[in-house]
Amino acid sequence: MPRKNANGAKPAVHLEKGDTKKRYSDVHGAANDHGAKRPRIEDRTDYSRWRMRDDESRQTWHYLESDDELKAWPQTAADKYFLGLPLDLPDLPPAKTPLDSVRNGLEFFEKLQLPSGHWGCEYGGPMFLLPGLVIAWYVTKTPIPWYFATEIKNYLFARAHPEDGGWGLHIEGESTVFGTSLNYIVLRLVGVEADHPKMVKARAILHKLGGGTHAPHWAKFWMSTLGVAKWDIVNPVPPELWLLPDWVPFAPWRWWIHMRQVFLAMSYIWSKRWQAEETDTIRSLRKELFVEDWDTIDWAGHRNTISEVDNYHPKSWVLNTINWVLVKVYNPYIRPNALANRAEAWVSKLVEMEDENTDYADLAPVNGVMNFVVCYVRDGPDAVSVQRHRERVQEFLWVKEEGMLCNGTNGVQCWDTAFAIQAVMDTGLAEDPRWRPMLMKALQYLDSQQMRDNVKDQDKCYRQQRKGGWAFSNKDQGYAVSDCISEALKSVIILQKTPGFPTLLDDQRIFDAIDTLLTYQHPDGSCASYEPARAGEWMEMLNAAEVFGRIMVEYPYPECTTAVVTALSLFNKHWPKYRSNDIKRFVKAAVSWIKTAQKPDGSWYGSWGICHTYAGMFALESLSSIGETYENSEQSKRGCEFFLSKQREDGGWSESYKACETGQYVEHASGSQVVMTAWALIGLMKAKCPDIEAIKKGIKLIMERQQPNGEWLQEAIEGVFNKSCMISYPNYKFAFPIKALGMFAQKYPDEKVL
Repeated sequence: MPRKNANGAKPAVHLEKGDTKKRYSDVHGAANDHGAKRPRIEDRTDYSRWRMRDDESRQTWHYLESDDELKAWPQTAADKYFLGLPLDLPDLPPAKTPLDSVRNGLEFFEKLQLPSGHWGCEYGGPMFLLPGLVIAWYVTKTPIPWYFATEIKNYLFARAHPEDGGWGLHIEGESTVFGTSLNYIVLRLVGVEADHPKMVKARAILHKLGGGTHAPHWAKFWMSTLGVAKWDIVNPVPPELWLLPDWVPFAPWRWWIHMRQVFLAMSYIWSKRWQAEETDTIRSLRKELFVEDWDTIDWAGHRNTISEVDNYHPKSWVLNTINWVLVKVYNPYIRPNALANRAEAWVSKLVEMEDENTDYADLAPVNGVMNFVVCYVRDGPDAVSVQRHRERVQEFLWVKEEGMLCNGTNGVQCWDTAFAIQAVMDTGLAEDPRWRPMLMKALQYLDSQQMRDNVKDQDKCYRQQRKGGWAFSNKDQGYAVSDCISEALKSVIILQKTPGFPTLLDDQRIFDAIDTLLTYQHPDGSCASYEPARAGEWMEMLNAAEVFGRIMVEYPYPECTTAVVTALSLFNKHWPKYRSNDIKRFVKAAVSWIKTAQKPDGSWYGSWGICHTYAGMFALESLSSIGETYENSEQSKRGCEFFLSKQREDGGWSESYKACETGQYVEHASGSQVVMTAWALIGLMKAKCPDIEAIKKGIKLIMERQQPNGEWLQEAIEGVFNKSCMISYPNYKFAFPIKALGMFAQKYPDEKVL
């Protein structure tokens, strides 16, 4: 749920170094930063002037300052919904049955479908994404429009911790040095003064936690790039790693794709020890962020200093030893300039390949904005590469009622569209002429987003096969993911086999998707996300991020494994002769692994949604796809019993993000959640759980939570990555409740709920 600001609250800790205005009075003269005026900050923009452009699935937000622009570009229902503006929709007939509730939900959800055929939404939650983007703008001297600056300020003020005024790793987390230091910097860069009451409060908690010297590695990197800290405080990220032979067990090509792309660009900037042009704001931040006097800080001595609240994954003794050798021996005495130059050149080439293969969209905003800085340092401010990054980083931004945030990728387009299609299919309404135009647009969208070729220099840049696949967001981003391919493929097959829908993807294109899916399996039968694991969990000994777990390599995931199993099983029903033996072996091994991954209490641990509820839904679906259900499968029965044991008195389920961190089921303090209730119900119904009364109670809760206009309201955060960071999936509150209601209506047509 959105946090409210604690207006007027006093700082938890008072600064010891004199009056705030006296200490930071020089910031008021910061209009000469970079020789240009700082962004104008207003209380709020006029939300009737914001528009979200869907340019063939490239989403960008625009603020219309002239009345002529307003007349030429009317605001859509989707724009208003995203911005939290009144839609003024009439109340729908009260739902008397689950199918009535489905129809009401679809009436609302249809209005959010965008022109290209997909469903868009925010993909926020992490609080470290926006800082990288804003710092990249600042150090590359990219102008920040006043309306961006204003809404960035509003979002960060809205998401400040209601008690101490800081920011955490994600929107529901406690304040950390990582979140507070970086978001404090953002507010100063967009024009908020240091003596603003909210800044005084945030600075107090930052200093209480130790100040900037106690930040984790990624924050120290950005502070050093900005010039607020010195590079000596950053643990080494040598580009020479990318020169290691492929056979080396810890060579970067073996790392998880996000880790290797982030540290790729980071290593170039670290090796150059590049820093932004010094400005009045930077000089002032040096005084504001640190408890110590800036000129006396032992920067190298604070390489390993980190606040306890940030230190989710402490560095291993192995990594600390390597860092000591690099800092004390290799860098000062051994590192040859020729080798460093060669490494920088190769890293630069790999960055260039990433930019080329994604048309500068890049994997995600963390490496995207780092690549932006690399191009600025390497190519100069006026280079085409720099301009293209300036254009494409706009796609990471999103505006909502709280302000402007940075999404976790350039969208959730293919992922959410696939689930929307499947939700309608499970209701039995796919052949209803009322919903055919909506479904037709969605099918055309997935047709347009299939990746028809592998990337250029696939082996050279260590990319996984992708031909025939789909990305999480869109084909510009270009990274195929096992479950994204699977869910999109299922949606395409189901629709194309439904009377009244055309065959847009011919057999060969379907076969291409299958060929790629079959490359994702591990020897134990499980599936990973972007690519099969290239090294073992021992690599976490080299995890330098500190704030994340399970980040160094790919892992086996019940949700990804299930998605692939169900896609292959559906395909095999319609094309029984194509790679039939390969598919049977794959499915048998995958389901066997899912059984072994079940915990003693009957649950499965989820890595992409919260947590046991999300994974349990997928695992039970996987078992049901081969005919194993409550009645004939011990694993299915135990999974159902786990779900039933967690059902709340009101019929719902409610799992907290804390479960992702601890590995144990933890209830959310806010009570039952519509999305998690739907996940549990889907799993129970897939498993043919005989407890109809428990299922009816959950369906009743979903129906009662539905609003008169057909929507469901946003509740707690739904997604997660790397165990410790949560991320939002707002469209889940439509797709999964509709799916659960539809499944119930199909399975129990004569059961009365209300």
